[in-house]
Amino acid sequence: MRPDTPAENVDHNAEAARLERTADRYPEDAEALLVQAAAHLELAGDRPAASSLYDRLLAAQDGLENPFLVRALKAANLWEYGHEAEARAIIEGVRAASPRDPAPWVIVAEALESHDELEQAQETFTEGARVLLTDATEPPYSTHPLLFGRHRVRRMLGLAHDEWDTLADTLHTSPVSLDELHDPKRVWSLGSDNPAELEAEISRLRAELGTFREALSRPFPVAVLHWPASELSELLAAYPSLESEYPSHEEHLATIEESLRELSSSGTPNLGIVSGTVPSYEAFAASEGMSPAEVSLLPQYATTLAARGRAVEWPPQRGTACWCGSGRVYGECHGE
Repeated sequence: MRPDTPAENVDHNAEAARLERTADRYPEDAEALLVQAAAHLELAGDRPAASSLYDRLLAAQDGLENPFLVRALKAANLWEYGHEAEARAIIEGVRAASPRDPAPWVIVAEALESHDELEQAQETFTEGARVLLTDATEPPYSTHPLLFGRHRVRRMLGLAHDEWDTLADTLHTSPVSLDELHDPKRVWSLGSDNPAELEAEISRLRAELGTFREALSRPFPVAVLHWPASELSELLAAYPSLESEYPSHEEHLATIEESLRELSSSGTPNLGIVSGTVPSYEAFAASEGMSPAEVSLLPQYATTLAARGRAVEWPPQRGTACWCGSGRVYGECHGE
C-alpha cells in the first residue's frame, strides 16, 4: 500500500493477497507481513480469513517473535464476529503469560473496553503497567498507549487519579489535556446547540487528530543496524572494504549503544535495533542495484528491516536480555 493512497481507496483484499505473496518470497519477514495482511482482511470485513492467517502464524509458534501479539490480535478479531467465549479464553491466556511487550496488553484491554467490559479493561491495562513499568525510570515510547488507555478507561469509570494517571498526563503532549479528551460526557457536546461547546469539541478533535498523526509519522523505530558476530565475520570476508566501518565486533556493539544513547539524549523517541544477515543484505543490495560494499547502503538496509517489523525496542524492558545476544540481562551487559 502506497503511503500516499487514501485509506478509502485501498482494495484491502488485494493488499492482503499482495502481502501474502511477499511473505512467501521473504519467509524471514512472514510474521510482520501476515499480521499486516490479516489487518487488511479485517478492514475488508473478512474476519474468518483474518483468523485463518493468525492460525497459520500460531501453527508455527516456535518461530514467532511476538506470539502473544498474534494471539491478542486473534482474540480481538474473533470477538468482533461472534466468538466471544474463545476470545475471552485467549485474552485470559495472554494476561496470565504476562508478556514483556506492551502491544498485546493494549490490544486485549481495548477489546474488553470496546465490548463494555470496563472493569476488566482497567484491570488489564493496570496489570500491563505493573509488569512493564514498575520501577521504570522513563516509560519507553511503546508503553505510552498502555498508560493513555488506562487513563481513558479509569476516567470512564469515574476513578480518582493515581500515580500512573499523573504520569500519563505528563507524557501527553497535546495542547488539550487527557482529562478533557477522555471526558465521558464529550459525546453530548456533539449534539449541542451551543456554539461555544461545539467549538471546544472541534478543538479536542483536532488535538486527537494531531496525536494520531504524530503516531503515524513514526510507524517504525529510528533503527540502528546490528550484525551478530558470525554475520559480521561473513560480511567482512565477502566485502573487506567494510572493515573501515566495522573495525571489530566489540567496537561495533559499543558504537551501537553509544549512538542510541546520543539519540535518546537529544530527544529522539521510538528507538530500535535491527539485526542483519548477509543473505538478506545481499538481496536488498541487488534490489537496489547497488554493491553490498557500498557503505551508504547500510542505513537504507536498516530502515527497510525496521519497516518490515524487524526492529526490537531500545532500551530493552527491565530484566530482559540484552540486544547484543550475549544472553545476559541488559542492565548487566550494555546497559551498565
